[in-house]
Amino acid sequence: MGVNMVKEGDKAPAFELEGSDGKKHKLSDYKGKNTVLYFYPKDDTLGCTIEAKEFSSRIDDIRAQGAEVLGISKDDFDSHCKFVSKYGLKFLILSDPTSNCIKEYGAYGNRGIFGQGTLRKTFIIDKTGNVAKVFEKVNPKGHAEAIIAALQDI
Repeated sequence: MGVNMVKEGDKAPAFELEGSDGKKHKLSDYKGKNTVLYFYPKDDTLGCTIEAKEFSSRIDDIRAQGAEVLGISKDDFDSHCKFVSKYGLKFLILSDPTSNCIKEYGAYGNRGIFGQGTLRKTFIIDKTGNVAKVFEKVNPKGHAEAIIAALQDI
């Protein structure tokens, strides 16, 4: 199976994944809200921690724009719980241990010296379930700011 490339204007691929709250979450649960879906390589690593902490510190600003943040990595439930607890993250992280959702969104590929794996990509999905904005090769520092600015245009 090749990696798909989800583009702006596409219908966002549906998913059902376990969240850091122990419940199953589907994309359709967020219909009527803008959803910031961000893919990241690994819990509690430098870049991923910077990105998660920035999202967490700006979550009120993001929610004030009618949006919700969901992080996705292939780490398991226990890893996610430790990550959320350690940094007091204020949003859900979803577990995709098979990487099926990660691949479906095209957030899987060559990570240079790290080999194949999850790429740092973010998708803003609009209230109707379409991809409104795609961020490729995300720099974790300042990413939450970029998302807030992009949400104002959606």
